[in-house]
Amino acid sequence: MSDVATADRRDLLSLTAALVAVPSLSRDETSLADAIEARLRARAPRLEVARVGDNVIARTRFGRPRRVVLGGHLDTVPANANETPRVEGDILHGLGSADMKGGLAVLLALAEDLSERGEDARHDATLVFYVAEEIADEFNGLRALFERDADLIAGDLAILLEPTGGWVEAGCQGVVILQATFHGSRAHTARPWMGQNAIGRAAGALARVAASEPEPLALDGLEYRQALQVVRVEGGVANNVVPDRCSFVVNRRFAPSLSIAQARAEVEELLEGADEIELVTSSPAAPPNLGAPLVAEFVGTLDLAVRPKLGWTDVARFAAAGIPALNFGPGDPSLAHTADECVDRESLDGCYAVLGYFLGLRGR
Repeated sequence: MSDVATADRRDLLSLTAALVAVPSLSRDETSLADAIEARLRARAPRLEVARVGDNVIARTRFGRPRRVVLGGHLDTVPANANETPRVEGDILHGLGSADMKGGLAVLLALAEDLSERGEDARHDATLVFYVAEEIADEFNGLRALFERDADLIAGDLAILLEPTGGWVEAGCQGVVILQATFHGSRAHTARPWMGQNAIGRAAGALARVAASEPEPLALDGLEYRQALQVVRVEGGVANNVVPDRCSFVVNRRFAPSLSIAQARAEVEELLEGADEIELVTSSPAAPPNLGAPLVAEFVGTLDLAVRPKLGWTDVARFAAAGIPALNFGPGDPSLAHTADECVDRESLDGCYAVLGYFLGLRGR
């Protein structure tokens, strides 16, 4: 099997396999960043390459009026007995093959073709290979770039190569995670009337959250499903003690037509009676922006199918910066993070064909 330095970009399945073979668990992406940076400097000499930590950014300077930002994260979730790439016919199995080393392979091929055939490019392009998408927001490479080097990733449209199975997944859900805490007082379970059961106090709010089914909301003709789930419960001291504290965490996924404040208020209403409600984390939703000129152009280029993005992605960061953004990449999103994760040649080649055509690279 070829390594990252020597893999042929015209064989995207083999290039993806080479990328999968380089471990890149979140917060341990240096080896993959080194390999990608070295390949870009060797094979895409007309692109300006920058390294910020383990984030690698490559940019064209062709003087085109509009700039498209294409991004992919380097990191994977922990292995599930699938860390070694395995090719069976036109299917590559392995950790991160869909989420999202297939997307990284497409980015590398685009960078090298832009370097060779820049005179054909319709848009300038920025290709961003960034760290720590799969873990806590504080480590996210795009977040760091927006905070300290935003000029490196500025553009008129952003496309994240998250696995979408060839669909354009527009916008994304927002997230609000809250922790509700109920207090009581301890007593011996033989004399429970001398105390107050915190778990019993929490039961009403737990029942209301469990019964809640937020309605789907539509935006730009796309229906975004919403969700609310209790994801963790803690309480109890010992088997013979009335508990004096109970807390539970709820995860709210909301449509782009709502703000964080609106989504939070809806959840807090269900948590009535809690002694404390703490915001654990929140991320804004991203609107689909289907009417934005470059979004409409991208979707209309090949009459691409569009659906709403269920889940949160970094398109929300670009949207918050005023840059319309969408998700479009190779691979089946339902296989991401599973032991059976895989990507096929048709998905990789199809993604390259669409993005290359949009950028002006018509043919390879």
